[in-house]
Amino acid sequence: MSIVALCYNHARFLPEALDSILAQSYPNIEVLLVDAASTDGSVSILRQYAAQNPTWKTVFLPHNVGNCAGFNQGFRQSSGAFLIDFATDDVLLPDRVAQQVAAFQTHGDNCGVIYSDAELIDEESRHVRYHFRRDGRGHLHPEPASGDVFAAVLRRYFISSPTMLIRRQVLERLGGYDEALAYEDFDFWVRAARDYEFQYLDVVTTKKRLHPQAMSRKGYRPHDPYLASTIRVCQKAQALCRTPADRAALAVRLRWEHRQAVRWRNYQGANELYKMLKTEQALQPLDWALHLWSKMNYR
Repeated sequence: MSIVALCYNHARFLPEALDSILAQSYPNIEVLLVDAASTDGSVSILRQYAAQNPTWKTVFLPHNVGNCAGFNQGFRQSSGAFLIDFATDDVLLPDRVAQQVAAFQTHGDNCGVIYSDAELIDEESRHVRYHFRRDGRGHLHPEPASGDVFAAVLRRYFISSPTMLIRRQVLERLGGYDEALAYEDFDFWVRAARDYEFQYLDVVTTKKRLHPQAMSRKGYRPHDPYLASTIRVCQKAQALCRTPADRAALAVRLRWEHRQAVRWRNYQGANELYKMLKTEQALQPLDWALHLWSKMNYR
């Protein structure tokens, strides 16, 4: 079992994050600390923890190569049968690893990912809410999916990425994360879910930290790589769809992304998404109207 702990300027959060690794009840954990050229004193904290825990490995990158490449650096040096991609501004609850490894034992070899609920915290580690909201009847929103989740991950976001425990075989088959992308989770979900099952574990395993300037908050602006990566993943998904249900789910995703791109005036991205909707023969009147409006405003 391996934890790849990714750090970039997380000095203020590192002690809480690394202490949460040490507090795990599961006894056999390989730890790889990967720093992407932090400038805030993170490296000295990582060195201190590594010195106190001699089995921990360190990878100090000369440049910030991004989350995808940074994780791959740690993944390639790891040996565990399961892996956690752990951002060092988040916090693992003490039974996180034990609970998820046990969950894997209850499912077959085709189970590639166990994910769970998360507590969302602010920059001062104060509770904000939980990832899944519960209504008066105890139903979770967004509704988690288990088993074959390929169409589900195309259609909507419901997985809290920091909660995933991933079977090593899945990452090896995929060749790790796609380093050409600006972010990793959507691409991983699509490619992994095509051939492996995901299972939801209804416990809170992780504290996920919210930041005011998170990448997803600016992802649709012109010239931002976030939307370009999303379009690239949708193109991959288009090639992976096998059934009408898969294609219907992809159309839902394309329509959502198209409308967000238009809203934030990313007209180039909007045009690419419109063309994909057209290829899927899934155009609706509003899609056509938004496309015309984009063409009138695009320079």
